[in-house]
Amino acid sequence: MRYLPNTPKNIITLLARAHALAGFTIENLAYNAGLLVPDNLKNNKGWIGKLIELYLGANSKNKAQQDFINLGIELKTIPIDSFGHPIQNTFICTASINNIAVNWEDSNIYNKLSNILWIPIEGTVSIPLKIRKIGKPLLWSPNIKEKIMLRKDWEEIIDMIVFGKMRYVTTYQGTLLQIKTKNNNKMLIKNIDSKIRNILSTTRSFYLKRSFTKIIMSSHHII
Repeated sequence: MRYLPNTPKNIITLLARAHALAGFTIENLAYNAGLLVPDNLKNNKGWIGKLIELYLGANSKNKAQQDFINLGIELKTIPIDSFGHPIQNTFICTASINNIAVNWEDSNIYNKLSNILWIPIEGTVSIPLKIRKIGKPLLWSPNIKEKIMLRKDWEEIIDMIVFGKMRYVTTYQGTLLQIKTKNNNKMLIKNIDSKIRNILSTTRSFYLKRSFTKIIMSSHHII
């Protein structure tokens, strides 16, 4: 496997790279990239995602935009169990008063969810991190029904934020989306409450629910 840091110019190139990773272990990729595999992910959140980004040539630089801006595609690694089912909910983007869009189509989350390149990775705790394998990629876009359901969830969440209920939200349980604090993040951000006063609250983030990503992955031969 050759190390590929450059940005792919088209979808064909991106998918070819993604398919080429399937079957390799985390250690294989790390060694070829000159990186050391951490003992665990507890203090290295997002490490696997960054490793995959190196090989695929993602170019968002952690900005609020798609990972492959020129192709309109977001990259998401997703840990799976031995049955190919997602192990956890999938982080999409942060949610705060500072990034509210008036329309669903203008929102950051709509942009992120428009086209996702899923990279499944073995995530069973009993499997040592180094020998966990990369699965076959899946390029996905929500269908009409899913778009309607995602929009409904988003609008309900935005209503809570706009009307000052952000600080009271622990975990919003929508049909496909939920909102919660990312990785127990205690960082405070400026928000507003129901009396239009500036307050400080913990950062909340949008997640796709595991029950939904399970459906996405269900018809996909992963490993």
